[in-house]
Amino acid sequence: MDKATTPPEFERRRARAAQYLRMSTERQIYSIDNQRDAIRNYAEVMGYDIVATYEDPGRSGLSILGRPGLKRLIEDIESRRADFETVVVYDVSRWGRFQNTDESASYEYRCQRAGVRIEFCAELFVNDGSIGSDVLKAIKRSMAAEYSRMLSNRVFAGQSRIVKLGFSGGGPAGYGLRRLLVDGSGNPKAILHRDERKGLASDRVVLVPGPENEVSTVRWIFNQFVKKGKTAVEIASALNARRLVTEFGRPWTGACVGTILASEKYVGNIVWNRISHRLLQNRLRNPPSAFVRADNVIEPLVTRALFDRAQAIRRARTYLRPDEELLADLTKLLKERGRLSSPIIDAAPGCHSASIYAHRFGSMNAAYQLIGYDGSANYRKLDIRRRLIQIRQQTIENLMSDIDGVGGSALYDPQTKIMRVNDEFSVAIWTAQYRMNGTGFPRWPFWKRGLIGPEVTILIRMESDNQTVRDFLIAPAHEAQSALHMLKADNGVRLDAFLFASLDPVVEMARREPMPANI
Repeated sequence: MDKATTPPEFERRRARAAQYLRMSTERQIYSIDNQRDAIRNYAEVMGYDIVATYEDPGRSGLSILGRPGLKRLIEDIESRRADFETVVVYDVSRWGRFQNTDESASYEYRCQRAGVRIEFCAELFVNDGSIGSDVLKAIKRSMAAEYSRMLSNRVFAGQSRIVKLGFSGGGPAGYGLRRLLVDGSGNPKAILHRDERKGLASDRVVLVPGPENEVSTVRWIFNQFVKKGKTAVEIASALNARRLVTEFGRPWTGACVGTILASEKYVGNIVWNRISHRLLQNRLRNPPSAFVRADNVIEPLVTRALFDRAQAIRRARTYLRPDEELLADLTKLLKERGRLSSPIIDAAPGCHSASIYAHRFGSMNAAYQLIGYDGSANYRKLDIRRRLIQIRQQTIENLMSDIDGVGGSALYDPQTKIMRVNDEFSVAIWTAQYRMNGTGFPRWPFWKRGLIGPEVTILIRMESDNQTVRDFLIAPAHEAQSALHMLKADNGVRLDAFLFASLDPVVEMARREPMPANI
């Protein structure tokens, strides 16, 4: 009986399956296209119809955070929206390189509990729940996690070697300095501007003196601090009075001045690995013995003698004053201002910075308690700020997932805080906290500087509880920039026309329809 005459009841039923694809920036064998080809061949052999695709291109496998594709996959399965019985993944490492192998297993178990199997098409074992497959899978999970740790150690070793050779270890150059791109032979190529990176693996970056006006300002800061006895806050006020800004275009603060006074870059030294943040773990402040140093590799902007005197003054001002005097300054400031906060303390002449109080007494709240001040209102504001950050992050992830679902692509750069959609337009997303003015009317202030650069602005307006989203302002960036620094309940027809209940307009802008087969 040939295929043409086979009765329908004897035909093999083709199972419905989904595919999950992930690639970080590792190796070409893990490209999305290669995974897709391997899964397609596997599906043909197994008799699967691939009916859904979940992708996380350019995403680290260390955590589920920042992986909207995997999140959406699990949500669809657990909510019973999934119209498939199996999920095919290239191999265990594409599912994730979770440092805790139990975390990797937990996501797979959640899918299986909802009736959806996970299969790995490139592995030599069948993921059928047998003892042999479970043992092999556990080994593969451990190998995937260990690979990330080995890669992290290799990257650290390579970066340490680069720093010891006198090249920049990454990050901003610092005020008064610039990043110079050089080729493999050390020949200069170009000055890198902010957010620009080297394009060739053989290129390197060195630090060189910046514009003369910035170099002069750095020297003036050290002279004011050492020879005039000025505090960092007083120096910052003087710089702002001269209408000077930092390298990020922002007003000066005592903390900005303190960073310059403490940095060995200005005497020609590079000090790297002060803080570690490996494999998405918490940031750790390393002891000096773990620092990676390269001395006399930058043209110095100030003399070693002047820098050393500045460090001696900083140590004397920071650590030698007894606790009683620090608390007396804080009590005096409270009587003058009626309340305390970190910005108030940092801006007060003659008072140490809030970071010093937190370091000396363990936390700002501990210092407040010692002088009998209730600072709980400050922490309520901090809780709101943290909650708004979480809402913004979740909104970004949801939008990326929704755009992916309509055939578009969205990449978010956490450094520039800008999302690029379909490589056609850019989007800035910020939250606007609910506040009430003195007359009882709601207001939503927002940071206009964060709207500079992208073509589209999204402002998430919150309800009075600052937990619920009220609506979204989705407008061309120039409209938001020309508006007042805060939104009102009634902003006029021109601006209110851009208010929407959801982000569907942005998703529709990103929608991409599949090409007809005959084109």
